[in-house]
Order: sequence, then C-alpha cells, then structure tokens
Amino acid sequence: MAIHISKKADLDAKLKEAGNNLVLIDFYAQWCGPCKIIGPRLDEELVPEFPDLVLIKIDVDEAEEIVEEYEIHSMPTFVFIKNSTKIEQFAGGPYEKVRDTVKKLK
Repeated sequence: MAIHISKKADLDAKLKEAGNNLVLIDFYAQWCGPCKIIGPRLDEELVPEFPDLVLIKIDVDEAEEIVEEYEIHSMPTFVFIKNSTKIEQFAGGPYEKVRDTVKKLK
C-alpha cells in the first residue's frame, strides 16, 4: 500500500525507516492524465509483486519543498532510493519500465 507524504520531515523519516529496502517515490498530480493511468497499477500490481518495496506517493501540488529538492519538472516522475540515496530517476514511461527498474534495483 502506498504512503502519501507532503512534508519533507515525514519523507526523511520514512526513507530512514526503509533502510536497505528499495523505495519508489511516485511524484504525481491530480490533474495529470498519465498519472491517473499508472498510479493505480503501482498499488494493484507492483506492490503485491514486490512486497519489500516501499511505495511513496507525493502530490506535487502539496509538497513544494520536496518537489524542489528532487527537481521535479514533469509528472509522473519516479525516483528510486536505497539506503537514503537516490539511485535512479526518470519521468514518464510505461508501467513496464517502472516494473523493470524495480526488478533491476531490488
């Protein structure tokens, strides 16, 4: 199940808590068409397939400080973090690209 975060302190705490588990941050917007397509698939397909994955969703309109820190300019943007270190980031892409990246980085 995805964790919705809007405050930097909450994100920092969740990243620390995740430890060695892979974290996927999905930066999205309510008004973003592609986000509405891929977002549910992350919850319904990706999380069950990779139970150790920590899925965090951040609405770009509610988390300006985090958006600036990660330099988010388009949605959806996917950021992959392990041990509190960003290891990959890309914008857009089909669900399969996100899934393959999780499989590769896990």
